[in-house]
Amino acid sequence: MKQLQTERLYLKSANLKDAQFIYELLNTDSWLKFIGDKNIADLDHAKKYIRNSLIDGFTKNGFGLMVVALKDGTPIGLCGLLKRDYLDAIDLGFALLPKYEGYGYAFEAASATMQFGRIELKQNRILAICMKTNEKSLALLGKLGFRKIDTIKLSEDAEELLLLST
Repeated sequence: MKQLQTERLYLKSANLKDAQFIYELLNTDSWLKFIGDKNIADLDHAKKYIRNSLIDGFTKNGFGLMVVALKDGTPIGLCGLLKRDYLDAIDLGFALLPKYEGYGYAFEAASATMQFGRIELKQNRILAICMKTNEKSLALLGKLGFRKIDTIKLSEDAEELLLLST
């Protein structure tokens, strides 16, 4: 997949040099609370996550989560489209380091990602899943045009999540 660019951001495929950033992002309170613990205990675990989740997604599907970076190269988050076995369409995922929230970066990155999905991947419909208590993400999804269509449980004992669609 090509690199995406917005007015203030680059979105690029992850590589092993992103390990320190991935370690930091995946251990933030908001990631752990709203996405879940991926057991990224050190840089080796971060590199394994990059290989198995980020790079393999691109290899398998031609798209996936991308590193969101400021134009100066500073990585600030992840954003991308995911193909999940339990959904009938691709879905949007995003997360930022807390110190970069509230500046419109997530909206900018998600808008570019959705445009890529619609134009390049020819997807009329994009889904999102979100915890009911994740007010910031739900507000952003609403601003992007997502509306609740259902609820979903990823396992029998998992929390019920909102399923949203464009």
